[in-house]
Amino acid sequence: MGAFTIEDMLIKGAAKNVSIGFVLALFGIGGTVIFTLLTWRRRETVFHSTILSRPILLRAVCEVTGRLAFALAITLSALSSASAILQATPLIAMIGAAIFFNEKIGVTRWLAALVGFTGVLMIIRPGVDSFEAASLFALVATLGFAGRDLATRAAPGVLSNVQLGVYGFFVLIPTGIAMHFYNPGNIDIDVTASLQITGAIIFGVTAYNALTIAMRSGDVSVVSPFRYTRLLFAMLIGILVFGEAPDKATVMGSALIVLSGIYILMHHRKTARVVDTVQ
Repeated sequence: MGAFTIEDMLIKGAAKNVSIGFVLALFGIGGTVIFTLLTWRRRETVFHSTILSRPILLRAVCEVTGRLAFALAITLSALSSASAILQATPLIAMIGAAIFFNEKIGVTRWLAALVGFTGVLMIIRPGVDSFEAASLFALVATLGFAGRDLATRAAPGVLSNVQLGVYGFFVLIPTGIAMHFYNPGNIDIDVTASLQITGAIIFGVTAYNALTIAMRSGDVSVVSPFRYTRLLFAMLIGILVFGEAPDKATVMGSALIVLSGIYILMHHRKTARVVDTVQ
């Protein structure tokens, strides 16, 4: 989560002087090259036949939606508030699992999810003077990333995490190029922007790989709560690097999102223990 936050910081910094579409395209190229090399090192097929399966294609669409929307969110709005809204992703993924995988969700978890989304509304504040339209991109990003997580769960088991990394970064290349031509911007990259983009690629690949390994090898109920540390990192960087000052509503909304998410995870873990004991 720390590496994801540093990636966000570097992309936000590079996008101040360089077209965000061009930054995304370069970010996608860098990530694709690194994960391709890792795939070859493991002697795996880069373009496996299953990449045309429905879950992988859906995952690609969701990856593009999430990455593009969040890149716009952190570029056009405060990093801390965009990251706070992003913490609702596990809540949306839980609802998606109930709809698409028929997972049973009790009344208490539904109420906890409602509390979490109340926190999102407190940060976005639709209909009031402090409403920031760019924050809606962060909301769209949560839908994209939640869809990606659900599609990853449905992805063929023969695909490794590095193969999924290749596909996840590759789709950003045409997306970034298309975005740049739709909204042209500066493509003259100076030394600072070059270092920022290179750093974003390194930290992005590290974060992506670490999270995939953690989710596949660890207890999900133990690993998932650590997602919320991203909000702490984002607020710290937002204050120290970008001079942001989250207001009271943003802090309170963030707290509601995190507390509701942790409650849902703890409740799920407790339920799982009861089932195991009975069995």
